[in-house]
Amino acid sequence: MKSSFELAMERMGGSSSALSDDQKKTIAEIDSKYKAKIAERKIFLEKSISDALQKDLHEEVDTLRKQVAEEISSLENKAENEKEKIHEQN
Repeated sequence: MKSSFELAMERMGGSSSALSDDQKKTIAEIDSKYKAKIAERKIFLEKSISDALQKDLHEEVDTLRKQVAEEISSLENKAENEKEKIHEQN
């Protein structure tokens, strides 16, 4: 799957194929690291949401759902920033 950076580069007529094998490997490691972090946060917060639902704490459920979305977005942005730094090394 292509990153948003790679898709943007293609749309602009640029190419991300100029990356070295080491850079590609580093980007894959970044993807893997952040996918794991996202999964970890989802599991933790989904458990908290489940607990709150069982206790009929609907406001807390809403808060936790917003937290899940914010944390996922933050982690995705961090991953993209790290990958952009790798692309900029060219």
